[in-house]
Amino acid sequence: MGAEIYTGRKVVAVFDFDGTIINKDSLPMFIWFSVKWPGLIKGTLKTLPAVLLYALKLMPNDKAKETLFSAYFKGISLTAFDDLCGKFMHLLQQQVRKDAFDKIKWHQQMKHEVIIISASPENWIKPWAGQLGISTVLATQIETVNNHITGKFASKNCHGLEKVNRLLAYLPDRTSYELYAYGDSNGDKELLEIADHKFYRTFN
Repeated sequence: MGAEIYTGRKVVAVFDFDGTIINKDSLPMFIWFSVKWPGLIKGTLKTLPAVLLYALKLMPNDKAKETLFSAYFKGISLTAFDDLCGKFMHLLQQQVRKDAFDKIKWHQQMKHEVIIISASPENWIKPWAGQLGISTVLATQIETVNNHITGKFASKNCHGLEKVNRLLAYLPDRTSYELYAYGDSNGDKELLEIADHKFYRTFN
């Protein structure tokens, strides 16, 4: 799987989630899993303008994702949402790439700290990660008021440079650890650039 590094420094392995650990984008998967047909039709009509603007590069990634998320989940209770996230785990597991899973287990066997950094909401990633013994998930956080989802994000969309910002907020002294980074898209570019060992759409 790879060779251990003997630098005397802590070793950290950071994995993107959508497209890297799993084969697909988990947000559309979660929408199809959790929203009934009338809600799907209503949400599709509501988000169509934003989807078109995003496709034409006239709307930024973070705004488009927040618009999509809001259309389907604004107003529901956080309790109900998190319950859906827990039930969603079995579908996530079906999409896990074997090479990604094997690499995660290798890092864990080598006693490296494994972190998931994702633009998807942390609510459905954390339950899955917890089953693998991964305690740190740095992902997009959703805003709630009185235990109900507002449709907005409480944090910046964890995409692009924000992935670097979140990692450095968690582990500020970049010189103190050896960094492996795994990603599959332009949204991982900045994270890969600061890594000692970069893996783009590969694990070896």
